[in-house]
Amino acid sequence: MSDGADTGWLAVAGLGPGDEGLITPEVTATLAEATDVIGYVPYVARVAAREGLVRHPSDNRVELDRAALALNLAAQGRRVVVVSSGDPGVFAMAAAVFEALEAGAPEWLNVDIRVLPGITAMLAASARAGAPLGHDFCAINLSDNLKPWALIEKRLRLAAEADFAMAFYNPRSKSRPEGFARALAVLQEACGDDRPVLFARAVSTPDEELRIVPLDKAEPAMADMRTMVIVGSSRTRTIARAGGPVLYTPRSVPETAA
Repeated sequence: MSDGADTGWLAVAGLGPGDEGLITPEVTATLAEATDVIGYVPYVARVAAREGLVRHPSDNRVELDRAALALNLAAQGRRVVVVSSGDPGVFAMAAAVFEALEAGAPEWLNVDIRVLPGITAMLAASARAGAPLGHDFCAINLSDNLKPWALIEKRLRLAAEADFAMAFYNPRSKSRPEGFARALAVLQEACGDDRPVLFARAVSTPDEELRIVPLDKAEPAMADMRTMVIVGSSRTRTIARAGGPVLYTPRSVPETAA
């Protein structure tokens, strides 16, 4: 970060999927320098309290307010870290910080801002299962809090038509129990096969659960907000083995598949 005790800065950091060992050394070192940590309540709770550190937990639907607070504190000379789970640039706080910066006070443009990457849930889940994202894939946030459902459905159909493997964030919550059922119905109609579906819940934590089922056996209740769902492409394979199945997508595609 910037040199000088009186110079404020803002880091947007990813805390990884859950296991403390998956937080990068860069993020750990930056948190040790911080005067303020800002983020959604459970993410701030992952940062240990210490003398000289002020923690600012907030609700999960106030991203722009959170970003504005961070920019304002950094402009005042504070050393601020905005924390997200996984990677801050994947459906997380990095975009919110820059959106607030673009619309905010002119002095915020002078703030030293860095984005510190982390291991996102999509990559952690893929690694646990094998390599289902080993070829072309896309990531879609199934929450319609910030975009209309019609756009989600359009992207689902086009991704299925393009034969991507698909990683789904925020598949099903208590406030949106019907959304994932609608997504599964779209995929079953668009894919028309028994593509493997990975339900990876709470990856890298003691509550971790992995389940692989064919698409026509996938049920909405198999997912919640702690679950990453990965739907394979038409070429994704499952290898049965004693230690549990391996899910992978070959890197090569024959000419006849075009």
